[in-house]
Amino acid sequence: MGGQKMINIFSIVLVLISTVFAAFGSLLLKKGSGSFSVKKLINFKLILGIIVYVLSTLFFIAALRFEDVSILYPISALSYIWVCLLSIKFLKEKVNKFKWAGIGLIIIGVGLLTF
Repeated sequence: MGGQKMINIFSIVLVLISTVFAAFGSLLLKKGSGSFSVKKLINFKLILGIIVYVLSTLFFIAALRFEDVSILYPISALSYIWVCLLSIKFLKEKVNKFKWAGIGLIIIGVGLLTF
């Protein structure tokens, strides 16, 4: 392969799973944040969001065992895409044309950096 190392597909799959968990963690934190009162902040959705974030981190750490961080870390930017899509679906948030353009640039950037 001309001295180039083959990218470990398993590690990329682990990072993709990590990005999905990170996005769901963000969504749960948003839904659980409700009020700024300490009593109201400690709730099921908030705790579940933290747990999901920890799972995301564990998948990312597992991926790091098999591939360079310089390859895997840019892929983690895909979590922004999942957050936007989940926010549209579950939080009824609006995504304007600039965010869609940013999503397109993230996809192009991740593609260029990964391959």
